[in-house]
Amino acid sequence: MTTTDQTPVPAPAQRIDLMKVAPDVYEAIVALNKAAAHGLDPMVAELVKIRASQLNSCAFCLDMHARDARKLGLSEQKLYGVGVWRETPFFTARERAALALAESATRLGEHGVPDDVFDEAARQFGENELARLIAMIITINAWNRVGVTCRLSPAAR
Repeated sequence: MTTTDQTPVPAPAQRIDLMKVAPDVYEAIVALNKAAAHGLDPMVAELVKIRASQLNSCAFCLDMHARDARKLGLSEQKLYGVGVWRETPFFTARERAALALAESATRLGEHGVPDDVFDEAARQFGENELARLIAMIITINAWNRVGVTCRLSPAAR
């Protein structure tokens, strides 16, 4: 038997409102995000935010940054390809290097970020922009951990 009920399933209840309970912590992450964004290509920033949010299963951040990337002009095709970026021809060498660095720094693992991944990012980005990219990856991972731990959910549309 199948059902045709199209009613969305409600998201789990939010556990804690970090912004309300610890506004200084929240504002510190906002400040880091602002500093990281200064001088970083906005589209590259959104792509790494999307990819890290996918890897960390942060629905709130994934929804937010997919919408932000669309506002910047990211195509639907490219947006849908972020999770399988290696298998598509949609991304530039810079974007690929940023996505690879985001994946490695998000997953870390026993051996950290491989030299070849870091070296390619360093080839594609100047030293200042690379530093901003690393800071943005750190920031989105912090936001993802806030979102997942606190159970932030995107609004149903």
